[in-house]
Amino acid sequence: MIYNKNCLDALKDLRDQSFDLCITSPPYNMRLRIQHGKYTTREKTNHFSKKYKTFGDDMPIDDFYKFHSDVLSQLIRVSNLTFYNISIVTGSKRAFFRLIGDFSEHLKEIIVWDKKHPAPSIKNGVLNRRSELILVFGDNPISRVFENANWDRGFLDDLWELGRGRSEINTNSATFPLSLPTKILSMFGFDNCRVIDPFLGSGTTAIAAHDFGYDFLGFELDLETFILAKQRIENHKKQLKLW
Repeated sequence: MIYNKNCLDALKDLRDQSFDLCITSPPYNMRLRIQHGKYTTREKTNHFSKKYKTFGDDMPIDDFYKFHSDVLSQLIRVSNLTFYNISIVTGSKRAFFRLIGDFSEHLKEIIVWDKKHPAPSIKNGVLNRRSELILVFGDNPISRVFENANWDRGFLDDLWELGRGRSEINTNSATFPLSLPTKILSMFGFDNCRVIDPFLGSGTTAIAAHDFGYDFLGFELDLETFILAKQRIENHKKQLKLW
């Protein structure tokens, strides 16, 4: 099931540990930048205005931290295991670094997603961003052993070379590839697994969960994105029926 709702409001209505896996990728605050030593909103350009059609993606850094802190607190309560995909950019890094420290008792692992082809830097002296991080919370975090591991000893690394995602709907070009949630579900999923994605976006996690036959719940705030994601999911289901 998917709903056009604010994820934070929706998460508060869910029971403790009502889901087994959360796979999600929140906004990165791409349009917040530093100018003259202070945070400011980046001007809209072809590169920085196309990530989200109706969302500014430029929250003040303290508000950005507070929002993610509230969301993570709910996800850790609601889901046994949470895969939180983030990118370290100017508008997010202070908040995400702080979150890693503040949630260290819940942080089990950090996986590096190698997108193979880096996004070019926007100016001289800036590293190309080739990787993103997947913060893994929950599942007895003091231990490195995963309770429902579907791989043999020595098989799975913490560096995943999966390439970049491509835009599937016009309102949101910030998407991860289907191979990412598919890999997580294949390595950590199990019979009757319950999956949640509070930042539904184009619906990629929903499609992966459907392919595995898992129960799914997702939320998307933007109505136009929600409608297009719903259509994409339904089209995928129809294609599977044809085959």
